[in-house]
Amino acid sequence: MIIAVEGIDGAGKNTLVTAVKGALGAESLAFPRYGESIHAQLARDALHGRMGDLVDSAHGMATLFALDRAGAKPLLDAYVDAPGAIIILDRYVASNAAYTAARTGDDASSTWVHELEFGCLGLPLPDLQVLVNTPPREAGGRVIARAESDDARVRDRYERDAQLQEDTFAAYTRLAEQGWAGRWVTATDAAAIIQAVEDLR
Repeated sequence: MIIAVEGIDGAGKNTLVTAVKGALGAESLAFPRYGESIHAQLARDALHGRMGDLVDSAHGMATLFALDRAGAKPLLDAYVDAPGAIIILDRYVASNAAYTAARTGDDASSTWVHELEFGCLGLPLPDLQVLVNTPPREAGGRVIARAESDDARVRDRYERDAQLQEDTFAAYTRLAEQGWAGRWVTATDAAAIIQAVEDLR
């Protein structure tokens, strides 16, 4: 199974992915793959102002993040056909859909992302998507605290934009309510995610 844990910056996705991974004996993968993907590295540079006006293009940034995921397609495909195998993803395609819709102010952007990633690039659909519904104000406070305690964690353009985080949270909520790209659950703790995965088995 492919389980995607989704949410805005600072929502606590990484903490939950780690807990669920251990409880289920699963593997995990975080997107963007900054350590190994040139597309993710270019997106990171854009978010920190090192790629001219690229960051101003919502669709340009979305394409870079999509190509990063496309590079992991062989790994993801393996979990579609492996009985009993589970991979927990820290962000997946819905992240692109939510942020792009929030940046453009147009929910039709989520359809464009769906066609790009699941259609054109052939990424596998997730079996379950989990919206970590931490309130934006709380999530934003975590991002600021993280940056203040670690000089290596400079906030990027998306993280510094409180209104974008609010709009993205709202876009995520709409995606979950619509059942975008499959089944969704909303959770703020690992136990709820683990139960939702067990219900799928």
